[in-house]
Amino acid sequence: MTTHRNMTRRAFLRTALGAGSLVALPALAGCQRPSTIPVVESGTGDAREDRSDEILGKAQIRVGMEAAYAPYNWQTSEPSEYTIPVDNVSGAYADGYDVQFAKLVCEKLGGEPVAVKMTFSGLIDALNNGQIDLIIAGMSATDERRQSVDFSDPYFVGYFGLFVKEGSKYENATKLSDFSGAQVLGQKDTMLDTVIDEIPGVIHQAPVDSVPNVFSHLLQGTCDAVTYNTENEEGYMKQNPGIVPVRFAEGEGFQQDVACNVGMRKGSAKLLDIINEVVDGVSEDERSAMWQACLDRQPE
Repeated sequence: MTTHRNMTRRAFLRTALGAGSLVALPALAGCQRPSTIPVVESGTGDAREDRSDEILGKAQIRVGMEAAYAPYNWQTSEPSEYTIPVDNVSGAYADGYDVQFAKLVCEKLGGEPVAVKMTFSGLIDALNNGQIDLIIAGMSATDERRQSVDFSDPYFVGYFGLFVKEGSKYENATKLSDFSGAQVLGQKDTMLDTVIDEIPGVIHQAPVDSVPNVFSHLLQGTCDAVTYNTENEEGYMKQNPGIVPVRFAEGEGFQQDVACNVGMRKGSAKLLDIINEVVDGVSEDERSAMWQACLDRQPE
């Protein structure tokens, strides 16, 4: 079976979208926003020393995430076989695609995973300050981030699209250039914001702090279009009645792919090898089943 990191974008999406008949495997029950946030140097330790033992053997492994970015991660009040506790929110649990990989990774590392809920832009700082042990939060391994964080192979790959309000003059657009002069909005500190610059002649609005806030602005009519991760298109439409996706002609949409990677403190070579073994050992069918199950469970 080919590992996920060798899949094309379209091959994975066809697999994921066609996985409705698959059942999530018990082992899995038991990935995305690159950004341009400032690089945070760790400032601790010798880069030549392997820091893996800081994590390996811990009874509890603290995993940073927003717990507010379904289907990758979200917060719930009910525990289940799919959830882990949210350490810094009393009575809360985290679920989602990121959480399922966190469970697999931490099982291999020998510790119990707990989620630490925080803003997306605060994750790298928290990692390097020791507040969290791993980042599994739909984060991508950009060149900028690699200066201060080690990243695993991708555990998910996706891409971007645009939503407009139902009845908008842009509803029947077929190419990015149709949005020349349009006001387009994305989420702060992520490529949901920076990808907007692919649109020729766009009016790039100042980004806002969360995906729900992005959609709120669209529905209120304060922008013409918003960016989104297309893998959760159905979920976003259920959560935000009145928005419609733009159907771009082949080759006329956004060109950037995005990957989700596990982040860890730099200089963690042994830890990186173990996590890559876990990530690369999950087959395409297993990933698709896991993704579809998260789509089915995510809150509306």
